[in-house]
Amino acid sequence: MRKILIVIILIVLGIFTYLYFKDKSDQRIELAQATELIEKEIKNVGKLVVTEGSFAQVFTYKDSKKMYLDLLTANKKALVVVNAKVTIAYDLRALETDVDVSNKTITITHIPKAEININPDIEYYDVSQDYLNQFEAKDYNKIKKRIDQLIEKKIEASDIKQNAKNRLISELSNIYILTRSLGWTLKYEDRIIEKE
Repeated sequence: MRKILIVIILIVLGIFTYLYFKDKSDQRIELAQATELIEKEIKNVGKLVVTEGSFAQVFTYKDSKKMYLDLLTANKKALVVVNAKVTIAYDLRALETDVDVSNKTITITHIPKAEININPDIEYYDVSQDYLNQFEAKDYNKIKKRIDQLIEKKIEASDIKQNAKNRLISELSNIYILTRSLGWTLKYEDRIIEKE
């Protein structure tokens, strides 16, 4: 009886030891993944954010599922409130300029395409669902995709992109302020940029 008790205690100790070291190993893997994520984020530099905008939207998401030869309907719905922050940035590394030393002119020859970032803050209210038609991850992904599409349409309908381009030229004139102090001129699209 005593030998069986010792064997059981050794097995229990072995299981606890295995679980302890397995948990420590999992924590090291999570730390390595977090480090890789931070490293990827640090590489994206050299961008100038020129415009920020806020968009708000309230809409209702509804989905019905017909079952059993269309005799039974299972519904789910939610009231969705979206507050989105939109930023428009330009990658200054892709900016191209032409320097004419004899005429003391710097000409901006190419402005890169604007990068639009949409960061929605989505809140769900009044979520109701039937047992046979539950909310799943794909529903939340579908809602986010739809929200991004709606905000992109709002951005296209607004003048925020043109405002961003004007702000970029204004900021570049501030960056190239030395051109004026040294007697040089800054040009873009055959226009001399003298002030904001």
